[in-house]
Amino acid sequence: MRTRKRHLKVMATMEGDEVGELKEHAEHGAQDGSMRPVAFSMSVLAVMVAITTVLGHRSHTDAVLSQNKATDQWNLYQAKNIRYTDTTIASNLLSVIAIPEANSNAAQKIAKGYADHEEKWTEDLKEEKKEAEKLQEEVKHAEARADRFDLGEALLEIALVTSSITLLTRNRLYWALGLVFGVAGILSAASVLLLK
Repeated sequence: MRTRKRHLKVMATMEGDEVGELKEHAEHGAQDGSMRPVAFSMSVLAVMVAITTVLGHRSHTDAVLSQNKATDQWNLYQAKNIRYTDTTIASNLLSVIAIPEANSNAAQKIAKGYADHEEKWTEDLKEEKKEAEKLQEEVKHAEARADRFDLGEALLEIALVTSSITLLTRNRLYWALGLVFGVAGILSAASVLLLK
């Protein structure tokens, strides 16, 4: 009771401007409380941006590593293809060169060795090419995942910025727009799961 009397006495001694100022501060505090959902959603959006960024970076790293493997595999294919071509040329030369009878057994052995290598490398080339193409597909898949994470990250960042405008303007339309961008960003990032 005594505190209330003191409070009324203080209020009575205040000037009109001071009372208006206190009222304005009280209203401002109430508005801040009404912005809690906006602030909370911004926090969630910030976490989603961080997660999507990390996943995007990992996808980019996977793409680079897969590209390196594919490049190595194509280099191996090319090296074997060069050996195959050289062997075929040598084999063809042996077939058209006149070889003295004394060296014909040695020439036939060499020609057979070349023919065996050609046969082996024909199979190897098919396998190496198949493996390189498989790795190239992994690169495309990793890049597609990274692109979707990048789009999701951009949309989530737009959502975060748009929602923050709500705190400045007190207009909840910006918050709703931010949430729309946020949902689009989450869907873009989640669409990675649909890639095959």
